[in-house]
Amino acid sequence: MANTVGRVVGIGGFFFRAKSPESLAMWYQDMLGVQITPKTYEDPPWRTEAGTTIFHPFSEDTRYFGDPSVGWMINFRVDDLDALVERLRASGHQVDYEGDGEPFPNGRFAKLYDPEGHAIQLWEPGGVDPG
Repeated sequence: MANTVGRVVGIGGFFFRAKSPESLAMWYQDMLGVQITPKTYEDPPWRTEAGTTIFHPFSEDTRYFGDPSVGWMINFRVDDLDALVERLRASGHQVDYEGDGEPFPNGRFAKLYDPEGHAIQLWEPGGVDPG
């Protein structure tokens, strides 16, 4: 990339509509460890580890996200896919490994849906670093 200033350097937030914002925020915190938005500026916000982020629009008729009325899917990098899948399943969530759990060149993936039907892809990086 020729420009080294005046460019996006990361994702600062992910905002979306929800039928029940408070309970959905708590689900993300309890199930996936995504801290809810702090109530004050003194409270620390959720911090992610630096790493690859893929930005990729899909065709509007994709079935990859599940329900066609849902307009987004989020991918979370995770440190131990098997442990997280096991914990989510123990909590009663359906989680499916992609590719039967076998690694792709860039890692392993699993998918689930939040309580409002938004697709969540879990990614344990490995192998080829796309960034």
